[in-house]
Amino acid sequence: MPISLYVLLLTSTRKTGKAVWWAFPLTFLAAFQVVLLYLFGSGVIAVDMWLNLVTTNATEALELLNNLVPGLITVFALYLPLIIISTWQAWRRIKLPKRWQKIGRRIALGALLIGIGLYVLCLRTPGFRTVIDIYPVNVVYNLKLAIERTIRTARYYKTSASFTFEASNTHTDSAEVYIFVVGETSRAGNFQLYGYDRETTPLLSQESERLFVFKDVLTQSNTTHKSVPMLLSAVSAEDYNNIYQQKGIITAFREAGFYTLFASNQKVNHSFINIFGKEADESLFLKSSDIEQLHYDQELLPCVTDALKRHIRLFIVLHTYGSHFNYHERYPEEMAYFQPEANAEAHYSNRETLQNAYDNTVRGIDEFLHKLVSMTDSIPTAILYTSDHGENIFDDDRHLFLHASPHPSAYELQVPLIISLSPKYREAHPDIEVALRSNETKPVGSNASVFHTMLDLAGIRSPYYRDSLSLANKQYEVHQRYYLNDHNKKVPVTKLHFDDEDIEVLRNSNIYPF
Repeated sequence: MPISLYVLLLTSTRKTGKAVWWAFPLTFLAAFQVVLLYLFGSGVIAVDMWLNLVTTNATEALELLNNLVPGLITVFALYLPLIIISTWQAWRRIKLPKRWQKIGRRIALGALLIGIGLYVLCLRTPGFRTVIDIYPVNVVYNLKLAIERTIRTARYYKTSASFTFEASNTHTDSAEVYIFVVGETSRAGNFQLYGYDRETTPLLSQESERLFVFKDVLTQSNTTHKSVPMLLSAVSAEDYNNIYQQKGIITAFREAGFYTLFASNQKVNHSFINIFGKEADESLFLKSSDIEQLHYDQELLPCVTDALKRHIRLFIVLHTYGSHFNYHERYPEEMAYFQPEANAEAHYSNRETLQNAYDNTVRGIDEFLHKLVSMTDSIPTAILYTSDHGENIFDDDRHLFLHASPHPSAYELQVPLIISLSPKYREAHPDIEVALRSNETKPVGSNASVFHTMLDLAGIRSPYYRDSLSLANKQYEVHQRYYLNDHNKKVPVTKLHFDDEDIEVLRNSNIYPF
């Protein structure tokens, strides 16, 4: 049916060059779609893909495009000659012979009738929706949703102006520090702490007494611009649209009397990540200038040192760049432990090199967290680390790479969640230590539990706090785990379509069956 409509459009005039230019929006969508099919292998241009255009910085975009050469070559091979020829025909005023115009229309009308018949049959199929299952209607619909979400985000300051957590602090400690480290693109399967056979976390592996490593953690989104806001707020996949009316976790800590700091190694963008970050008393961005500079996550540590000198009751959020592609640019050369790790094109044949570079980024996370633990060892401190989502690194015959695919793989969903308690904190709150240890092996939906766990660690109470979702509470309950799909609908993880390769990964991690 869509093909017949294309032909009708192109034969609506005999001026062939102009007809092609009238259809340029469709050409643009098709070119975008080709690149995504090369990257993910399936799925149409999603809402999240449209939103990535306004929330991804130029550096990230260029890094990705530089490694999608085959897909880009295909786009240029398909559409550049078309544009050149149509421009030449428009300039020369070349016209399609009437005979061919009539033949084209007749064929298109015949195909359209067949298409309509098939469409009517599809409408009777359970679950079929035109705006989901017909290209390019689905792509245009997704663009519409992306625009609506962008507008709602722009109005956030008005729609959330009167919101309050009504938060209060039950702790009596004169000095206490809570640090939430938001990881980027880190998957649990590559952490030595999670049974990986490489020494990717040698420093943290020596801190078993103070560390609580949650083994069965799944993220609720494989996109940064949705997962991180859920981590930084009380919303989850079950009530995600409340994000437009509620403030973030930083505001809850401020209401409870903490000095708050948000420090980021990512560029300022137009997402809820920065909106929630700027609710802090102090917000810092290493990449705030227009000049593109390479910053390592280690450069966030002086921000923590400075804050510790000035304040004794602190809540700090550190948004790292973690393991984001291009992997080999996330750590200095002297930390290239696994070799070879030099810059390699995003191709299955380069998997070993890409894997080495990725594992080096995990060693960088290990060193970063270890230094953070050492800096706060002498005061009551709780540190929570988790990642927004995981990553595909050409792990199997599907040749999947990166994240944010329309159909998430197990590699994108499994994330680490690690909590560290200082000796003085454990001494002051032994009940928290017992609760954390008892919950280590239980299934966790990271985006649903982090807010409540952080508030519990700090002794903060609010009408929005739920002890059944806090990993630091003996009342923690195992809940149904959800995934937030592209249309912001919650989908039980058990209902997601997993390939055999995904099921094998989940079985090896003792997660399947759910």
